[in-house]
Amino acid sequence: MEAETDDDALFEDPDFAADDSALFAEHTTPLSRLVGPVTWLRPQHICKHPRLFPDKLTDAYPKQGILGDCWLLCACTMLLKSRHLLEKVMPPGPSVWGERGYCGEFQFRFWRNGRWVEVRVDDRLPCVNNTLCFSRCHSPAAFWVSLLEKAYAKLHGSYESLWAGQVCEAVVDLSGGVAERWSLKRTADTLAGKILFPKLSEAMRKRSYISCCVHSAPAATPELGEFHALSVMEWTDVKTSDGEEVQLLRIWNPWGRMSWGGAWTKSGTGWSSLDPSCSMELLGRTKEGEFWVDEKEFLQEFDELTVGYPLSEDGHLQSIYTGSFLKHSLQIGGRWVRGRSAGGCRNNSSYSSNPKFWLRVEEGGEVLLSLLQCGPWSVQRSCTPQPPGGGSTQQHPQYQAIALHLWRVDKKRFNLMRTLNSTPCASSRTHAYEREVVMNTQLTAGFYLLVPSTFLQGAEGKFLLRVHSACPTKLSEVKVSVQQDCVGGEWESVSVCGRWAAGSTAGGGRNFSSHGQNPRVPLTVTYDPGGTNIIVTLRQHSPENNLHAIGFHIYTVPDGEVDMVISSAVCPVVSCVPHSHSQEVSVQCRLPPADYTILPSTYEPEHSAEYTLTIARRIHRKVMSSQECLGQVVQEISHVSVMGL
Repeated sequence: MEAETDDDALFEDPDFAADDSALFAEHTTPLSRLVGPVTWLRPQHICKHPRLFPDKLTDAYPKQGILGDCWLLCACTMLLKSRHLLEKVMPPGPSVWGERGYCGEFQFRFWRNGRWVEVRVDDRLPCVNNTLCFSRCHSPAAFWVSLLEKAYAKLHGSYESLWAGQVCEAVVDLSGGVAERWSLKRTADTLAGKILFPKLSEAMRKRSYISCCVHSAPAATPELGEFHALSVMEWTDVKTSDGEEVQLLRIWNPWGRMSWGGAWTKSGTGWSSLDPSCSMELLGRTKEGEFWVDEKEFLQEFDELTVGYPLSEDGHLQSIYTGSFLKHSLQIGGRWVRGRSAGGCRNNSSYSSNPKFWLRVEEGGEVLLSLLQCGPWSVQRSCTPQPPGGGSTQQHPQYQAIALHLWRVDKKRFNLMRTLNSTPCASSRTHAYEREVVMNTQLTAGFYLLVPSTFLQGAEGKFLLRVHSACPTKLSEVKVSVQQDCVGGEWESVSVCGRWAAGSTAGGGRNFSSHGQNPRVPLTVTYDPGGTNIIVTLRQHSPENNLHAIGFHIYTVPDGEVDMVISSAVCPVVSCVPHSHSQEVSVQCRLPPADYTILPSTYEPEHSAEYTLTIARRIHRKVMSSQECLGQVVQEISHVSVMGL
């Protein structure tokens, strides 16, 4: 007997209301022109006997509505191949329609920025004329896809924010794994053109999640238009009647209809070249929305491939290159900060200021490294289709162009500049406007230096560095401080931690006779190339609701003579004034070579607090021997021959 529930008692999500605020972000996509008057209905008001999943697997596959989120729906098919991933994203247990305990609330989990994030939504779904206007299942009574799409839209801020995206991003969000994009048109890519096919073994073709994409309307099917993602459901080798080997791929279109022409359509000429029993078997496996293509047609009509690494039930990635399980996983976060750690690409002499990490490989083996840009939880995505994989050069509204380089080093005799001027032993090849760049390599035991970077100097952002390996590894941050300024050049910095203590070192500002009691930090300037050559930053470690007014003064005298200078009211050469109730204050200046003393202070005396004073000095160093163009392989010019990374 079905339990009846009063609609007024059902959960209504206060954070994702059933109105236009959930549908639209900035009205920048075609969605506002396509959607009519929308009503929000619960599944029991859309059909008689709603369910999460139908009995037949094929009826559970998504079917795209008027929202341009084919990239998400292609990734959803991955969940239907893996029960443990499906239950990770959709934890089992909630009561559904007609069951006692049903409350109209559903829970989902998505992997974002290194951790699983829980998203709860109600089951009110946008409809036009009592029919779902966005994604649905092939079975009209199944609603898992529609609810997952709503939860993912909430994560991104609105349904409109899902218009246009990358399959590889959705694959990572739904699995916590790693995905790679390969261009089928660029011979410079790792796996391009005909080299692609032998690289994926038959076992990996079956276990991996594979999607393909067209960037312009295919000749075989102009109806598809531009930038449409589809899924590769099967990839098999067959022999023709003449004994010739042919690779056939079964492709699924999220539109739910075939929409394809060519030699391997149902009545195509290609089937006549096979044994009739083989043709019947393959055609019998073709479901609604699916079609077959051969290798030649696939390479001709499709532009890019996305391959998701298989994940075991215990969360280990399986290499798509070797089939080995990468049982050791590490991750560490970092950020690029302008003026400190945003050194840009290797063209810049400031490259060494980028964040740096030690990777210790305990034993030789396969290592998969990825650099992921960490964005906000909800972002407005660009509706502009992105260029092919392997090096997107079109600027992205949220992402920086990023890359990852790796050097093998002798940690005991490590010279940073000499290392960075040498050729990396591995890299992600190009800076690209991607959310994540990936590097797969074989490493011998030893120490390695990892440097994540943006292409542009001064570009800011947070990132997550991930390491998956078949062998034990250790990952840690390099404690070397090198700083750069937006004016260019090479910088080194030193940080001094101190404390203003009431009754001893909390002397206050220059208005007070006790000013000379403040801590003193010596500074020696030896290099003045013109322009800014010193950056001084003072940061107080006080709660935001109890910040002191802070500042500092720089005097042109050695430490032993400061008292005399202060008592005679000599003005400092540089001051960070007025004192500011800020967490951090900073000054950039030009100082001639000499000895100086810095006095950090609170404005009022007798205020106790801890602080860090960071001094960055411009120094004379050799410029990097590298020339890089965005989206192209790096040319190493420190050697006689040109080497492509």
